[in-house]
Amino acid sequence: MPITQPVPAPQISIIVPTLNEAENLPLLIPQIDAALTHRTYEILFVDDASHDATPRICAELARHFPVRLIVRQPENGLSGAVLHGLRQAKGEYLVVMDADLQHPPHSIPQLLAPLQTGRADFIIGSRYAAAGTTDTDWSLLRQLNSRAATLLARPCAGPTRDPMSGFFALKRETFARARHLTPMGYKIGLELICKCGVERPLEIPIHFATRHAGHSKLSVRQQVKYIEHLSRLYDFVFPRAVPALKFLLATASAWVVGFAVYLLALAKGASDGLVAPPPAIACAYAATIIATAVFHLRYTRTQRAFQIRPRAWQNFTLISLCEWSVACAAAIACSHRLALSPLDLFLACFCSATLTRFVLRKTFLHDLRGLRKAIRPQDTRPVTSPDDLRPVRDAA
Repeated sequence: MPITQPVPAPQISIIVPTLNEAENLPLLIPQIDAALTHRTYEILFVDDASHDATPRICAELARHFPVRLIVRQPENGLSGAVLHGLRQAKGEYLVVMDADLQHPPHSIPQLLAPLQTGRADFIIGSRYAAAGTTDTDWSLLRQLNSRAATLLARPCAGPTRDPMSGFFALKRETFARARHLTPMGYKIGLELICKCGVERPLEIPIHFATRHAGHSKLSVRQQVKYIEHLSRLYDFVFPRAVPALKFLLATASAWVVGFAVYLLALAKGASDGLVAPPPAIACAYAATIIATAVFHLRYTRTQRAFQIRPRAWQNFTLISLCEWSVACAAAIACSHRLALSPLDLFLACFCSATLTRFVLRKTFLHDLRGLRKAIRPQDTRPVTSPDDLRPVRDAA
């Protein structure tokens, strides 16, 4: 019986998320192969259940090239597909690119070179670096959209000019440092820069071409998800400042709603010949709690994997009842003992209730979003398997 020699692990893994990209793959793979001549590599197509000929094309190409097709149920968009591919990759060097030929395969060696020499730990194929270019047929709206998205990402990505790029490379050991991965939408490179402890990013200029075939996956929904994703990253990069800022933003917004209800209640009382500030305060602060609940719903829904308490809504309800009780008690006390104007009464009651909210949520470790504030001990353990890179829920 002949002895089968073990197949050596590839040095390079190319991760390509796909969704109905059958027309592009026969052009993309030969270009990748030409760029990686004399190197061992694998191409992982992570497919989100394409309904075109993508699986068949991959099977045909796998006869001639080191191609692996991973079909999964769509979850967390393109970012989730890329992370799934990174976890399944076998190479020491990991490259992520799109399937639509907008990212130039011939630039892959330029992305790998700084990693191999130790010059940098995360390489970005950049449209906006010196000598980087894009096709000139971009509309003004698309250019403004791209620039605005890049500007919003700057606080998380540091000095990089194109943190939104989907064409990047990193070493396996860099990816193994990732913590609190919460993929959403299509900008996974930015997530990895923030959560892999990247210290020496480097941008390599590329020409960003027009999609060869198929349709762009960018939509209004994806843009909304991008904003949600940035919110998560801001929380991670600025764990003290951003939650405080969001607390103030939510409180201010809720106060505006409460003040409007307060004025309406006073006007209703005046038209009926009866001005009753305490009931007006009670109605106004109830509206404030409802407005705050909208923010609470938003954050507990998008970051449920990292909630510090398993009963976030029960805690929210209990604290809100305490706030409302304090506001009503303050309104009754001030109305009977102090001659305050309607505006001063509103400020006194709402400040008292908001202070109660702040104290109780600090005491019960329950901030506006219901999220934990510190990294748990188990999140600092070494990564020993791909499963260790997945978000972990707190125990009940």
